[in-house]
Amino acid sequence: MEMFTAPVDTLLIFSVLTPVIYRIGIKIGFRKLVDFWATLGLVVSLYALYPIHDSVRAGKILVVTVANGLLPASSVFEIDTLGVFMATLFIFIGLLTSVYSIKYMERDTRLAEYYVLLLLMVAGMLGVVFAGDFFTFFVFWETMCITSYVLVAFRNDRWEPVEAGFKYLIMSASGSVMILFAMSILYGMAGTLNFAYLRLVISRPPSNGWSVMAMALMIVGFGIKAAIAPLHTWLPDAHPAAPSSISAMLSGVVIKAGAYGLMRSLMLIFAPETYSWQIVLAILAVLTMTVGNLMALTQTDLKRLLAFSSVAQMGYIVFGISLATSSGLTGSLFHIMNHSIMKSLLFLCSGAFLYAVESRNLEELAGIAKKMKITGVMFTLGCLSIAGMPPLNGFQSELMILVAGLGLGSRSAIWYVLSSIMLLNILFSVAYYLRLIQTLALKEPTKISLGAKEAPIGMLLPMGILTVLCIVIGIYPDPFISFSSNAAKALLDAGQYVSAIVK
Repeated sequence: MEMFTAPVDTLLIFSVLTPVIYRIGIKIGFRKLVDFWATLGLVVSLYALYPIHDSVRAGKILVVTVANGLLPASSVFEIDTLGVFMATLFIFIGLLTSVYSIKYMERDTRLAEYYVLLLLMVAGMLGVVFAGDFFTFFVFWETMCITSYVLVAFRNDRWEPVEAGFKYLIMSASGSVMILFAMSILYGMAGTLNFAYLRLVISRPPSNGWSVMAMALMIVGFGIKAAIAPLHTWLPDAHPAAPSSISAMLSGVVIKAGAYGLMRSLMLIFAPETYSWQIVLAILAVLTMTVGNLMALTQTDLKRLLAFSSVAQMGYIVFGISLATSSGLTGSLFHIMNHSIMKSLLFLCSGAFLYAVESRNLEELAGIAKKMKITGVMFTLGCLSIAGMPPLNGFQSELMILVAGLGLGSRSAIWYVLSSIMLLNILFSVAYYLRLIQTLALKEPTKISLGAKEAPIGMLLPMGILTVLCIVIGIYPDPFISFSSNAAKALLDAGQYVSAIVK
């Protein structure tokens, strides 16, 4: 009986066995055994994803019915190129985070709990993007959410993580309730929660009040997780309070699960030609990027600044989704990839600074790049990349979204206005990222930063891989754009997605 796909199955098995491996490591005097075990689990999961990628690249959609149930009532996985695209990012960033944590988390206790939660969080995200119905989706969504709440508050001997984790719990749980309410409305209308069958029933014109209400609840529910303004207020507290390895996961991939939920539900179930949500979503997107960038300009806490920057970057991603075109969705997915790489790099670098001097204050960190030259160079490249400086990867995807938005100007002049606001926001981000570089790399070291030593090799390695990707993707973006384009095509091809289920 095949219940889960191999990557998800692998992570669940490794997470269940992690406490046992931890105890074995303690008994044999090799405390880091659990670190290597968790990393191995993510390596095996990434390897298990490869044959799935090969299958969907050939144009197939893989369907796995849980417990051999009967459609449309059963729980089902339906895996297309979009699901594999997102899953690849989730596992890859999770793997680098796990490698980074081997050294970064050595000062912490309760490592068994830490790695169980990390593996389960990645498994939850995989289940979200593989799910073919809302019941399966919601089970894995809650797995992802609950583990991320606990990881934010992992260092619970301090008040800041506890407060931030509780705020995150309340807001994110509210979003989950809204998604659940929307699911109940859809079930009442269609008699199923299967995405393919919902497409056949809900996307047909004309729309009615109940379906519009369900759509609005979905946008709000997923918008909280995706940090869309004004629903973003949990993020600037949660990301700085969490361990930097988890900050990289939250900003790098967890908030992208919210963007995935928006893409899948709006493009597949609430068809844009029937529900016309594009302008409303675009206005929310420009509000999000503006709030994020303006708030980032005023920050003196390094991780809080990066968190507000994530809000702004999600605005760019949601703007690409709002275009509902092949070029817009390709740009949005490409930026999801690039932002995952860039922001994970920046949070890991900030973790290295914090590991060295135990401070997040920019005034105290001034000049630290002169003492931690390798980390400083990588942090500088990450800043330039996310600020959209050519020829780095951030420039490529931000330009794609901007051009796609301007391309819709012939249909309505409002797209010219909204795209211009996005361009202005990109300039805002250049301002505060150049300020970051000037503060950390060009100023003379303070008394605190003078005591910094270069990060250990175990932390430099994942940061180095991410830095190389920022450069390589910027110089040679074609294969990465192709992967993003294929994922966008899979999202737009609702007919193929439906026909894989409805025979």
